[in-house]
Amino acid sequence: MTHGIGEAAALFAAGLAAGTINTVVGSGTLITFPTLLAFGYPPVTANITNTVGLVPGVLSGVHGYRRELQGQRGRLLLLGSASVLGGVTGAILLLTLPSGAFKAIVPALIVVALVLVVVQPALGRWVARRQEARGGRGQAGRANAHGGPALWLLVYGTGVYGGYFGAAQGVILIGLLGIAFTDTLQRINGAKNVLAALVNGVAAIIFISVSHVAWAAAGLIAAGSILGGQLGAHIGRRLPPIALRIVIICVGVVALVKLLA
Repeated sequence: MTHGIGEAAALFAAGLAAGTINTVVGSGTLITFPTLLAFGYPPVTANITNTVGLVPGVLSGVHGYRRELQGQRGRLLLLGSASVLGGVTGAILLLTLPSGAFKAIVPALIVVALVLVVVQPALGRWVARRQEARGGRGQAGRANAHGGPALWLLVYGTGVYGGYFGAAQGVILIGLLGIAFTDTLQRINGAKNVLAALVNGVAAIIFISVSHVAWAAAGLIAAGSILGGQLGAHIGRRLPPIALRIVIICVGVVALVKLLA
């Protein structure tokens, strides 16, 4: 597809917003995916292109949170294996199930994602209270450093979701890690960024290898998301959370209307 200046600017801006939001909490896909749909990309192509385009932004966010990742290497190696396997499973499901199945399933997934975005503040407050009650500070929580087999399976399931579609997988991961560990929320967010990057990264590799990617659109989203990843790490924490949530909900509703029309 050819891109006019307006379309190119919109895709870059969507990537910028998604990169920022993904680094802060997750659900940036609910910005970029509807934007791709609005410009006429078929749903599966839009999803594949979106995943590929957002990988550089997620990696940018990981780099921005590198200080919070200190001391988490062992944990992330173990949970990262769950994310990788889950991402591969989800990507294979997307490519092997009929395209009609994706169009039928994704509206329900978007609804789930929007609900998670709405309840995220309450979930975050609950996680913070739980950590405070358990005395979580700095690099605490090493007595249960890896979370056990139940957390591994839950992270794997989240990876399957992320590889298939992935909107708000970051919200799910923050909830899971916050329940399992007593680290600060910023350290949990840094770990979340690594796990989401692994899911998106392996899914993107599979998509690039065997499927069609709209490279011009993916490149514009990638350029915006790289900058957004740094903004999310450095100034995104200062953005009014309610403003981000309103934007995410609005574009998610637009995506629902587009898919159901």
